[in-house]
Amino acid sequence: MLRKIYMYLLIVSTVLFTISCSEDYLDTTPTDAISADDALSSPENMMLILEGLHRQMYAQSPLPGAESSRSGQSHFIPALDAMGGNIIHSSPGNGWMTSDLQWRTHINAGSTTVKNFWYQRYHFIASCNSIINEVAEGEFVIDEEMNNILAQAHAYRAWAYHQLIMTYAKGYLVGSPDTDPGVPLLLATEAPYTSQPRSTVAVIYQQIADDINTSIGYFKNASAAANKSHISINAAYGIKARIALSKGAWKEAADAAALARNGYSLIDEAAWKTGFNTTDLSEVIWGGRVIDAETNYFQSYFYYICSTFNGSQNRSNPKLISSELYNQIPATDYRADAWLPLAPNTNSGASNDQGGSYETDPNYDNDDDFWDAWEDIITTYGMTTGHNTHPYMNVKFLQKNPGTTDPDDVIYMRSSEMVLIEAEAKAMLGDISGAQNALAILGEKRDSAFDKTAFGTKESLMEQIKFQRRVELWAEGFSFHDNIRWDEGLDQSNSGAAEVLYQNGFMQAKPSVNPKWIWKIPQAEIDANPNLTEDDQNKY
Repeated sequence: MLRKIYMYLLIVSTVLFTISCSEDYLDTTPTDAISADDALSSPENMMLILEGLHRQMYAQSPLPGAESSRSGQSHFIPALDAMGGNIIHSSPGNGWMTSDLQWRTHINAGSTTVKNFWYQRYHFIASCNSIINEVAEGEFVIDEEMNNILAQAHAYRAWAYHQLIMTYAKGYLVGSPDTDPGVPLLLATEAPYTSQPRSTVAVIYQQIADDINTSIGYFKNASAAANKSHISINAAYGIKARIALSKGAWKEAADAAALARNGYSLIDEAAWKTGFNTTDLSEVIWGGRVIDAETNYFQSYFYYICSTFNGSQNRSNPKLISSELYNQIPATDYRADAWLPLAPNTNSGASNDQGGSYETDPNYDNDDDFWDAWEDIITTYGMTTGHNTHPYMNVKFLQKNPGTTDPDDVIYMRSSEMVLIEAEAKAMLGDISGAQNALAILGEKRDSAFDKTAFGTKESLMEQIKFQRRVELWAEGFSFHDNIRWDEGLDQSNSGAAEVLYQNGFMQAKPSVNPKWIWKIPQAEIDANPNLTEDDQNKY
């Protein structure tokens, strides 16, 4: 039934929600006067559908088949990093993402997280299908505006399929893509909307490649992106770079990454330390521009990750960097200031059993120093007196208005990531000098003593690139899929994570021998799709 009502509702709900937040449109058209047909009747209305997708990237989801408790990338960026071991939780907090980091959520076909990740991305696909197919079948003028619409639709479809195939199927580099089952391939507008069998991983990747290349072709003759919430040609090249990296198309990844970051200079130390709360940073290629009227407060990205956000998830559960990783950061690297290794452990409910007072915290030997350190952090960063602190807590993400629930932007793509893709791809190609030069672009910007010549082999380059990704892109959503690409398991033994909290997520074998890196297909999809049976479910 979800699928039978899906297409009708997704167009109407997306357009109506977008229009309801547009003052200009409210002056002329009531929200209940827009039909599904009207949504595709003009370039202006098609752009409204895309505006709805821009918002769905970070906001609460009113979608058929999904629930509002998983708010687009605002939820899944930190969830994937909790599962991938990049974000360390200091306590259960109010429960959010505890089952994710314990590796219980994604292996449960009935979980809300598994269902929402699937249906949100198929919502993007169905919305883009409706635009692409309507233009192909209609008599629209293909001008710069329409090229922009088609470019974004193809890019979003490529992004959505890439997210799905990396998550619900075996990793391209650790599997057999020509035969491994992927996800259903849906390109039609008419019913049945998702009643298709699983295509192979290779077939889905071919569709993704076709879409992103088509997108870039349209962008070359398109109007400019209205803002960074919109996908631009640079963002499309960035998506292409990610796709190529995940399948080991190294030269394609390096070339696309270089094009993606063109014109987006790396931020300096002062900008790096402002809190990553705005898409106005020079190196942000793509991100969600969140406004007051469209925020989701206690389901926002900063609610999950920012130590200053005034929510129960952060007051009792500041997010940590792995102590093992942090201790590898050179003293000459200013990024070390983004985490506080000597913050006092003030939470008596901290999972490492060292919280509550100086008597249990090994970093302090008297009450005055313990609480003076807490007060200094609270005052310096603008937290409330209800906020707890914890060793290795992050201050990388800071609100513009700390100690509140005010919204902040969500960043999806930065040029730093593109530099690291270029470096990794060239290292994997055996281009040592090319990888060194690419790595130096970031390393020298962050570390005054960085020496690219210290990494003279493919192996040493890759170790440094992995380190740089884990530090530079901490809590930006990459670690789960990075581990799959690198075929690396989880071992939190020296990270500071508490095994009593992490349970199964404390240690996991590498993806090539461990099928639990693949998410379960939602049971709702198995039950409703006549082309899928229990035999098609991912098995452990």
